[in-house]
Amino acid sequence: MAEEAHSQVIDQVVQDALDKASLTERELSAVAVTIGPGLSLCLRVGVQKARRVAGSFNLPIISVHHMEAHALVARLIEKELQFPFLALLISGGHNLLVLAHDLGHYTQLGTTIDDAIGEAFDKTAKWLGLDMRKSGGPAVEQLAQEGDAESVRFSIPMKQHKDCNFSYAGLKTQVKLAIASRNIDAKVPLSCASSLDRSSRADIAASFQRVAVLHLEERCERAVEWALKIEPSIKHLVVSGGVASNQYVRARLDQVVQKYSLQLVCPPPNLCTDNGVMIAWTGIENFRVGRYDPPPPANDPDDFMYDLRPRWPLGEEYAEGRSEARSLRRARVHPSLSSLVQASLQQQ
Repeated sequence: MAEEAHSQVIDQVVQDALDKASLTERELSAVAVTIGPGLSLCLRVGVQKARRVAGSFNLPIISVHHMEAHALVARLIEKELQFPFLALLISGGHNLLVLAHDLGHYTQLGTTIDDAIGEAFDKTAKWLGLDMRKSGGPAVEQLAQEGDAESVRFSIPMKQHKDCNFSYAGLKTQVKLAIASRNIDAKVPLSCASSLDRSSRADIAASFQRVAVLHLEERCERAVEWALKIEPSIKHLVVSGGVASNQYVRARLDQVVQKYSLQLVCPPPNLCTDNGVMIAWTGIENFRVGRYDPPPPANDPDDFMYDLRPRWPLGEEYAEGRSEARSLRRARVHPSLSSLVQASLQQQ
């Protein structure tokens, strides 16, 4: 279904973009297109269209990493943002902390090990019966303003893990249990007259948002410390992706960077969610330094084996951080095992 939906609208979307820019295909310098990460069937639709346009008008083609584009679009609106910088990319499918050394050169400090923060916001909105026509995140953020963020005691994920990775699956479970314990009917929309206990829903929304963002804060603070060891000259933390539109997230992370005399850079909300501007801008950045492929043949067949990358890590994993986290985990495990052995011997 997703592939079909893409195929039905892509020609018109491209034409609308050209019309809005008052351009024709012949006036383009190159064509930029996302090749990953994402659903391969949907990626293929975009790449096919890009190659048809590039081939028909003899234009170079630029392959773009979707998550890199989220990080780089901040350089479009913040002219003082220079490499190196730290980036937190948060959306429905991703949680990434990356150190951007230079264009195309990244070190991954942390990623999600299960669910991303945007997924947790969406599920919480659904379970609370909020309006999901656009996205669950804004609905939870709005309702949370009415609630007491200290009223429901959710535990912060991965508190004992001294790394920069993220996990929101457990917090989702805590939210679901909190809703069930208060006998809130998640099937009844909050807007309905029959919906009861708005204050309880607001308390859950506020408490969830507080802990979800505390998890971000802890990971970001550690990532800043790691990043400063690797690149002492960093001056900015970029926060991008759909969840970066959340004003509570921005305010809390701004407090984190102030501790380290860094500047927080967030694209405007319309450039935080998935958008064509970020792909075009990443194309421009690469085009300027000569990173592009030659024009494809004009008669490029639709079944051409494209270089799609549904799974495409952004940069290399920070090895020292991984080793540090593992050593801390071992330090916690060994005393626990010893205690179990001693207890067993005492019982014999």
